[in-house]
Amino acid sequence: MDSVPVRVATALDLAAVAAIYADEVRRGTASFEIEPPSLAEIKQRWVDVCNLGLPYLVAHLDENVAGYTYAVPYRTRPAYRYTLENSVYVAPWARQRGVGLALLRGLISGCEIWGARQMIAIVGDPTANHGSIRLHEKAGFVSVGTLSGVGRKFDSWLDSLIMQRTLGYGISSSPRDRRVPA
Repeated sequence: MDSVPVRVATALDLAAVAAIYADEVRRGTASFEIEPPSLAEIKQRWVDVCNLGLPYLVAHLDENVAGYTYAVPYRTRPAYRYTLENSVYVAPWARQRGVGLALLRGLISGCEIWGARQMIAIVGDPTANHGSIRLHEKAGFVSVGTLSGVGRKFDSWLDSLIMQRTLGYGISSSPRDRRVPA
């Protein structure tokens, strides 16, 4: 298979990003949002990520946005400043074509350049989202725990699986990158 083109997302990609995410919110359990956010909200989230200097990427197949990924700070407290949480969403028509892995590899690389040392993936409803688990495992993530019944959607209590991956030098050395917010 040819490699999947991945690039930095622009404002022109956000309508497609919003559509991919809206479909997941309405039909799936990977996200615990109940109502899809507006295009304006998606744009604000993109701006927030970009303002932190973090990657927000899209993949293209067949001349369409096939998926997107981004990272945000895992928590706001300063001690967590080297740990990021990722999100990856792939359009249903583009699944099983290498889109997710291309996106996640690009995101990991960008986050390492940014100076992050750990990446967390929170997989909503792990019993239904095996593809997300396999994707993260292929990218080097390991399962570190399950939060039971922490979400409620579609009249069901849902778990969240926490996965983690070391980035760059991990905890083997002191951080020197001053671009990371203190």
